[in-house]
Amino acid sequence: MNAATELNPQEAAAREQALAHVKAAEKTAAQVPVGDAQPRPIGQSAVIGAGTMGGGIAMALAAAGIPVTLIDADEGGLTRGLARIRDNYENSVRRGRLGPAVRDERLARITGSLSIADVKNADIVIEAVFEDLALKQGIFRELDQYAKPGAVLATNTSGLDIDEIAAVTKRPADVVGAHFFSPAHVMRLLEVVRSAQTADDVIVTLMDLGRRMGKVSVLARIYPGFIGNALFRSYNREAHFLVEDGALPHEVDSALRDFGYAMGIFAVHDMAGNDVGYQTRKAQMATRPTDRRWNDLIMKLVEMGRLGQKSGKGWYRYEPGSRDPQRDPELEQFIVEESGRLGLSRRPIAAEEIIKRCVYGMINEGAKLLEEEIALRASDIDVVYVTGYGFPAHRGGPMYYADQIGVANVYRDVQRFYEEYGYWWKPAPLLEKLAATNGRFADL
Repeated sequence: MNAATELNPQEAAAREQALAHVKAAEKTAAQVPVGDAQPRPIGQSAVIGAGTMGGGIAMALAAAGIPVTLIDADEGGLTRGLARIRDNYENSVRRGRLGPAVRDERLARITGSLSIADVKNADIVIEAVFEDLALKQGIFRELDQYAKPGAVLATNTSGLDIDEIAAVTKRPADVVGAHFFSPAHVMRLLEVVRSAQTADDVIVTLMDLGRRMGKVSVLARIYPGFIGNALFRSYNREAHFLVEDGALPHEVDSALRDFGYAMGIFAVHDMAGNDVGYQTRKAQMATRPTDRRWNDLIMKLVEMGRLGQKSGKGWYRYEPGSRDPQRDPELEQFIVEESGRLGLSRRPIAAEEIIKRCVYGMINEGAKLLEEEIALRASDIDVVYVTGYGFPAHRGGPMYYADQIGVANVYRDVQRFYEEYGYWWKPAPLLEKLAATNGRFADL
């Protein structure tokens, strides 16, 4: 008997309503305030950076029938990138997901180049290099020189200030954020990020391009992490604090799976590699504020060589050739000792608290995004989180979930966590306002 047949009629109806909400929210996300602006024609494209992300974006463009020039400054990097694309197509053919003729058509649409001057015929250029502001600004200075007038200049960034990138060009109205999710040829979400001067027709163009690529496009404004990563920071932070406070990784992951996530966050870290973002975090440690709690457990795991599945040890241990996470007494002992070094008294933590701290923090952050008009509507936040971050679709997304359990109930716990844990839990004014008036995010 599967999970769906075990639900009582009321639970089944609630699940259906949540799924219907997600479906409707995807359509609503396409409606953006751009007046009568029409998309610019996109017949040719270019992608800067032949890494995993750039290659995936090139594949997404090719799948939409758009010829793409994949450009990398390094010959070895370009060769590896094109080989990776061929391998991806071969895997799809082997699995029966793609026919050989379609594979050949798509490969024929992708051309490699070592010269950034080859963006000259592109109607859209998507930069997909490392998350380094100076590096991206340098590329946009060159794009300003080589891209044709009217070309859309998009940066694939997960959180950098796009105004600062646009500022180095003479055409800031043509610059826009295009936050793809990895692997870009598979993941359905595209965050379209509007800078202060992005033209309306550029927004429409990218929203429409996302549709052509089979993606769900959601408009956001500039904010650290935009919509998705802003909420994910809260989710990630609380999961790690829970481990310091008394839970073990498998307990947090188990609660999240029971809530509906396909994988718990620590299993996800191990799959992605605990060293992802290590250098960035290391650099930030010297200047981060000292008036709030931070968590550096994942940094210490990297320094211990516990990188995750690729090293056989991370938050879990892995048998050779297996990706199944196994509890590791050595790691659990380290966590217990680390709590002691931090002066924290560990305690048993129930699944209910794990879910509240992981999910309610996201809801509170979502309220801030709505208040500051980073997201257009609560349902857009739901779409981002269900489509790009694995939030269980049958829960409808974090903001829909808040409405179902009652915003006042969420606020009550957020206030309680603020009194207990401080800074990160300060209630968003909008959350407080809705709680006081029995309001809902859906009615905003």
